[in-house]
Amino acid sequence: MLSQDILQDCGIAVTRHEAVHGGDINKAYCLYGNGQKYFLKINNAERYSGMFEKEARGLQALAQNIHLTVPAVIKFGSLQGEQYLLMEWIDTSPAKKDCWQNFGAALALLHKKPATYFGWIEDNFIGSVVQCNHQQTEWHLFYGECRILPLVKHLVDAGVFSKNDMIAAEAFCKRLEQLFPVEPPALLHGDLWSGNYMITTSGYAAIFDPAVYCGHREMDIGMTKLFGGFAPYFYNAYNEAYPLEKDWQQRLPYTQLYPLLVHSLLFGGNYVATVKEIMGQFH
Repeated sequence: MLSQDILQDCGIAVTRHEAVHGGDINKAYCLYGNGQKYFLKINNAERYSGMFEKEARGLQALAQNIHLTVPAVIKFGSLQGEQYLLMEWIDTSPAKKDCWQNFGAALALLHKKPATYFGWIEDNFIGSVVQCNHQQTEWHLFYGECRILPLVKHLVDAGVFSKNDMIAAEAFCKRLEQLFPVEPPALLHGDLWSGNYMITTSGYAAIFDPAVYCGHREMDIGMTKLFGGFAPYFYNAYNEAYPLEKDWQQRLPYTQLYPLLVHSLLFGGNYVATVKEIMGQFH
């Protein structure tokens, strides 16, 4: 049931609303008012403290730096144990012929912009998992200390992983400096899979639900490949605008290890086996 107090706090004259799909942890609604539509997400303010405020800052950072549609943040807040994020509503449409080329080139131009560190201004979330973003000057240190080892430790503590899995993870992290080419940090979407983009009425892509941080750009590429991959035109256009380093395809399992660990924590099952297989090569 959508709280009338939250509707009032949003500050728009809502004439009606309807529930829509909002992912695994959020309730979501389409609001009608002031002659337009809005997208409202709600979840538990205590369990996911600060999630929407941090998401709002991530969306705003992307909007300022990428030539793609990013939903405008209208308001976020917390009321009676619930937090909400109010954004513009984006309608969908069929893709234009050059949609994927446009998408790939736009992501490449985002990644080309210089950043000064690996990490972010604050910790945030990927799904419902807290994402550590302590700033580092070296990618291999950031990826090991802020991405891989904290989640492996969670899984060991939960009894999902063994001490041998922890040893394999530590061995993987010791090899990171040799595994990844040295590149400057890039602003990343952070969770760029097929569920986090849509085609707008312009015929081009909009991106949303980010887990923003500054990292190695191959992390975004790996995420696009994790659940089926984007169209080949996307990768061709990306490579034309900002060529990926040699053997980037061979590094996909290493970039995908982090989201696979997140999924292992949230869902278990085959994700756990895949993570063990990737890390097992280094034990």
